[in-house]
Amino acid sequence: MGRQTGRVPLARWTLVIPVKPAELGKSRLGGGPALARAVALDTVSAAAAASRVCEVVLVTGDTAIAAALAGLGRIRVVREERAVGIAAAIRAGLAGVTGPRAALLGDLPALDPAELDAALALAETHDRAFVRDADGTGTTLVTAVDGVSFAAEFGPDSAARHAAAGLVELPIPADSTLRRDVDTPEQLAVLLAAGLLHGSATAEQA
Repeated sequence: MGRQTGRVPLARWTLVIPVKPAELGKSRLGGGPALARAVALDTVSAAAAASRVCEVVLVTGDTAIAAALAGLGRIRVVREERAVGIAAAIRAGLAGVTGPRAALLGDLPALDPAELDAALALAETHDRAFVRDADGTGTTLVTAVDGVSFAAEFGPDSAARHAAAGLVELPIPADSTLRRDVDTPEQLAVLLAAGLLHGSATAEQA
């Protein structure tokens, strides 16, 4: 898709973030449900602060996370009666949504809103695009512009599958916080050592 011309409002993306109930997710991370919830809260809060995001749709069955974020500006909560997988959660979040859409994983506690904005600006020039995670095999963000159907293949080796499906890999710097998903204590420790979690809910639980 060619570069758009004319003046385009910044806040135009709808961003879906699927989050499992804390008791079901992040077993490799350790720290219990409180840490898992803190990671999700930091991720959603950062995404909602991005200037190119008009709405964050949080899809979750976790009542504590839903209660903490419900009613906050730019955040809409879609409640899951039970966890049915990331693909189904994304479909539920995108139901009825038009315009540019994106799905973001909920395990990016160091996310810088400005770096998310930069990625979304790049994504506006492509029909569909994705961001590879820091390990190189996974995906943290998938996007689709207005009028283009949304397609995502999150899971093991998702970066290769997104590339094979024709999504454009966005040239996001290797040290971008948008690529720093947290699945293990070691990954969390790196972010803590770099001072990227200072003052965050995750840092308080780590």
